[in-house]
Parts: sequence; C-alpha cells; structure tokens
Amino acid sequence: MELPKEYANSVMVLTCGSKAEGGSCDVYLIGTAHVSEESCREVEAIVSYMKPEVVFVELCASRLSILTPQAVKIASKLDVLPGAEFRVAYEEAVKYGGQVILGDRPVQITLKRTWAKMPIWHKVKFLYGLVFQAVFLPSPEELEKMLKAMNDVDMLTLVIQQMSKEFPSLMDTLVHERDKYMSCMLSRVACEHSSVVAVVGRGHLQGIKKNWDQPINMKDLLEIPKNKSVFTVKNVLKSLAVLVIGAAIVSRIYLAGRS
Repeated sequence: MELPKEYANSVMVLTCGSKAEGGSCDVYLIGTAHVSEESCREVEAIVSYMKPEVVFVELCASRLSILTPQAVKIASKLDVLPGAEFRVAYEEAVKYGGQVILGDRPVQITLKRTWAKMPIWHKVKFLYGLVFQAVFLPSPEELEKMLKAMNDVDMLTLVIQQMSKEFPSLMDTLVHERDKYMSCMLSRVACEHSSVVAVVGRGHLQGIKKNWDQPINMKDLLEIPKNKSVFTVKNVLKSLAVLVIGAAIVSRIYLAGRS
C-alpha cells in the first residue's frame, strides 16, 4: 500500500522475505519524537489507514503500563504523556483486531548492561548527578516550553546523546544495542506476516535500517556482564543514604548547640 504524501516522509520502508501469502513483507517504520502530539496524530492516521497484521512498538513487558489510559503523567502540565504514541498505536490496532508485539529489549537487562559497562569513576559521577543535581530540574512550565520547541526531535535519544559526552558507554547500551535487538525482532516478526507497522523513536530509525538483514547474536545482547566489583548500585545507594542521614544528624546537633 502507498501512504498519503503527508505521511510518507515520516515513514521508512524495509522489506524482507516472508512465509505469509505473497512471499514478502513490507515493514513501515514510523519514527516518533516520544513527547509529541504530532507524532501521536501520525501514528493514529497511519495505523488506521494501513491496518497492518502486526503493530510493533518500542516497549518491553516492564513498560506495558504505558499502554493503559490510567498511566500517570510525569508532569501534570504536559498535554502528552511520554510514550503516548505507543498507546495510540495499541488502541488503533485493537479497533480492527491487529496484533500488537512488544519489540524492545527488557529494560532491566538494558540498565544492568549499562551499569556493568560503566567505569567506576563514571558510576560515582553518574550517581552524584542523579542524587545531588535533581533539584535543578526544570519546572513543568519550562519543560512544556522545551518540548514544544523540540516537537520534531526524538527527545530521549537526544538526551542520551548529550549524556554520552560524559558517559560514552550510554550510547552503546541504550541506543546501538537496542537498535540491533529491535531490528532482529522486527525481522523475525516480518518473516511470519505480510504487513507490519513499527512505532519507534526517531533516533532508532537509521540504526534499525543499518542492522536490517544483518547477522545479530541475540544471546550476547541479552547477557549480563559479570561485575566482580563490590561497587554495585545497591552498595553505593546504601552509602549515600548513610552519608545523607549522617549529615542531617550532625546538622541538627550543630543547630541545637547554637540555639
């Protein structure tokens, strides 16, 4: 099927052989900005128009709650829930009886691989940023203004790209490895069906295309590297908690002594 011209520029088409009738499958990749009303409208229109056998979304079982209308918004002022395009795709597929497949690598594996590949100093720096710089997060009003200005950008990938300047391993585990994983999963799905629409972040489009029809070792992508160091997330958080509580106690004693 040919898409209307207004949507054709937002879609990348990949093809592979298939066991389904016709012997081949066209995969329509929709690249979204994750936090964008326009992306939601495009996904709704394209899935509704094409009615593919399968709708493939950049989610794993642990993030399934995004597909429910009851999902809580991160910021009450925002009009669009991050990842809302996946729920729109799901709802459109349900309307005509299409199959929805969660095609992303389990987030727990991605996070564990990310942490294991970080040098010790990067781990310290990363946790420091999470714990002590959270107070500098923008207000809901500022966040909404930023998102509107970046409406055509895959914001999540952009953030990862910026962070990878300080933490180089992030880009590898959070983007490149998932590109390979989703490309392989998408190819497996396409080989069994005649039409697929995939909804993924815009930052994954080129990576999925690059790995299309390439040999990918999924076992390696799902393996958790062994980390023999005692410097684990759990141990670090315990230490930070002790430091924060200790500082609070010392401050109270100091202030009480001066009163």
